[in-house]
Amino acid sequence: MTIRILHTADCHLDSPLQSLALRDPGLRDRVQTATRTAFARIIDTALAEQVQALLIAGDLFDGAERSAKTAAFLTAQLDRLHAAGIAVFYIKGNHDAENPITGALSLPENVHVFDGRGGKVQLGDADVWIHGVSFAGRHAPDSLLGKFPAPVAGAVNIAMLHTSLVGAAGHDPYAPCTVAELSGMGFDYWALGHVHKRQVHGQAPWIVMPGTPQGRDMGESGAKTASLLTLDDAGITVSAVPTSVITFLHHDIDVSEHDHADGLRAHLREALAALAAAQPTDAILRLTLTGATPLRWQLLRDRDVWQETLGQMAQDTGVLWLEKLRIEVTDDHAPSDASATDALGQMMRDMLAEPGMMAALQEEFDALLAELPASRRTVLAPTPEAAAARAQRLAASGAAQMIARMKGADG
Repeated sequence: MTIRILHTADCHLDSPLQSLALRDPGLRDRVQTATRTAFARIIDTALAEQVQALLIAGDLFDGAERSAKTAAFLTAQLDRLHAAGIAVFYIKGNHDAENPITGALSLPENVHVFDGRGGKVQLGDADVWIHGVSFAGRHAPDSLLGKFPAPVAGAVNIAMLHTSLVGAAGHDPYAPCTVAELSGMGFDYWALGHVHKRQVHGQAPWIVMPGTPQGRDMGESGAKTASLLTLDDAGITVSAVPTSVITFLHHDIDVSEHDHADGLRAHLREALAALAAAQPTDAILRLTLTGATPLRWQLLRDRDVWQETLGQMAQDTGVLWLEKLRIEVTDDHAPSDASATDALGQMMRDMLAEPGMMAALQEEFDALLAELPASRRTVLAPTPEAAAARAQRLAASGAAQMIARMKGADG
């Protein structure tokens, strides 16, 4: 008999999406309940695929806020599975452990919540056992592997664990363990959670981190998925199924060879239309213009105008919303004669080459980084070298924009 099981994690129900594009009221209305809509898509997939079980590997909730609406929504969605005879297995992650909803909800009978002591449950009459250990508190600095019961001999054994493994960028260490340790415990599939990027760490046994079903900012870009397991006589196969309703997207457009604004606008409109056609969902876009064009100074000087223009082009597609515009173009056709602004530009470049100036700028940049959450710091500056490079790029960009504005309409 073929058995199907759906595996998700890190749903973070009602977690707010973070984006500059949310200043747009139309987009804000669409994403206000994006995490709920993504969870509803997971339920839709479970019903459509006629799965026998849904695995939720931690962080179903987000933060410590109590929300009656969240509780009502979740119960209604799980009731849909209950009516279809689909079992739900749930382990609490670090966010769940601090959320008061988890201790107050009366969940449907089809939901089994593993506690911090660990345990195993048979999946109906099938020779499949689900093992799991929940977080007992917000922090789990030590490995939880010792709490797992031994695999059932001769059966298919699936283990659920919320863990950062040996560490992941942007994530604090939780329930640390290695892939080798997981591989050696005798389970057939490890249903992991905690890291928001999809990762398949092994196939014998399967060790799968499905990632968050809905990205929440530009650091969680790209389409998001859950994992669909198919168990049959041949073993276990795993496929990714789409879940996200809003995608965060990074994209570059080469504007080389365009020397007239009209032609550039036409090129950008065509590029955005092609990008929109390739998107399976609505997308929040961070756009970078690249290449060499004599329009560089105009783009820098009139950045706010181009931001608005491209923002409207994006919205005209019906799919894209512009979050931020980056202009990283060069001008191979710049005149060689030195003007006052050219001389000032060279002076700025000379200043940026001085170690003392860069040290001062780095200090300012580090102070700004310190004000951000740890997850965002890791994305912006994962290493000291990356932090120094980003500070230098920001300084060079600011100098170029200042020169462009000084050139004015006759640049």
